[in-house]
Amino acid sequence: MKIAILTSGILPVPAVQGGAVENLIDFYLEYNNQHRLHDITIYSIWDKGVESNPTLKSNVNHYRYIPVTNWCAKLRKKWYHFTHGKEYYHYTIEYYLHKAINDIRNKDFDIIIIENRPAYALRVKKISNAKLVYHLHNEKLDKQTNKAKEIYDAATCILVVSDYIKRCIQTIDPLDTKTKTIYNGIDLSAFNSNTGMSRYTLGFKDNDFVLVFSGRINREKGIFELIEAMNLLKGYSRIKLMIIGSSFFGNAMNDDKFTSTLKAKAVTMKEHIVFTGFIPYHNMPNYLQIADVAVIPSIWNDPFPTTVLEAQAMGLPIITTCRGGIPEEVTEENAIMLETDEHFIDNLASAILDLYHHPEKRQQMSTASLERSKRFDKETYAKNFFAALENII
Repeated sequence: MKIAILTSGILPVPAVQGGAVENLIDFYLEYNNQHRLHDITIYSIWDKGVESNPTLKSNVNHYRYIPVTNWCAKLRKKWYHFTHGKEYYHYTIEYYLHKAINDIRNKDFDIIIIENRPAYALRVKKISNAKLVYHLHNEKLDKQTNKAKEIYDAATCILVVSDYIKRCIQTIDPLDTKTKTIYNGIDLSAFNSNTGMSRYTLGFKDNDFVLVFSGRINREKGIFELIEAMNLLKGYSRIKLMIIGSSFFGNAMNDDKFTSTLKAKAVTMKEHIVFTGFIPYHNMPNYLQIADVAVIPSIWNDPFPTTVLEAQAMGLPIITTCRGGIPEEVTEENAIMLETDEHFIDNLASAILDLYHHPEKRQQMSTASLERSKRFDKETYAKNFFAALENII
């Protein structure tokens, strides 16, 4: 089949600037390159980091880049905004879509995959007879969505990362039959504990009890509440927290207001908390293997965070929440799942202490995490992804 992929219009593919969605696109494109299943054209924004990326040499995956950051592109985006006014998404995304559509209208695709921007369909359906497939990673489509029914009806198939997202779509049509859950996967071979990075590199001691938080630094990820819980535990000198991430992936040059607030709050606990900043995806295992426990305290309905999968693959016990699709990733054997109610901070501190005082429980949970992780390898994810596409032709 001839397939086109419309990306988010924010981050490049390959995922040289990070991004969970972009990494997942890379995984199924890698699988397609290995098995030579389909002729795929990927429409991505341009980034200098892709220039020497070996994936661009594929004979079956063809990359079409749209410049959006040079001075000429910035002028064109402004002019596009001036001439088109307010559209569905921010004008920078709409400009990317406009440029991609100009190319797509001259091509004959069987399927167009829309990655996490379902409203792209409102424009794409006007210029192509291809079947439209949405691949949704977030709550982008429910009955509250602007033009929800029109967007829903335009899709031939909707692939979602969790049953939680599927239930969101079913608020549009309770009898929905076009939505299918395809769980995310990760490169299990990359996430293992056989790395050589020393705890001392980050100032931790061998007998420290190290917690790790990884992900974007924003309020919805629960990092503020985690620091509050650490404040309750500052009498325990061995309990440490490593915070991995930045406010917006790899191109975040400076701390935003929220990150600055967190760091200011953590000043009184500077012996207990280390901020690493953004870490490239391929280096994440080096940092995760330092930790004893992963804490993923999302206070929003996190659809299916890959940080959970990465922690499992590293054999880490997990403390997390019952929000969104997280309960679909873990079990009671490898994770402590908390409600995000008025007792959340206290319960978070209690869960940390529970694992701190019970190394035998940590070992049992570690074994369970490694076993659970086998369900979420990138090959299974990609195989299931393409199998779903075969069923719609």
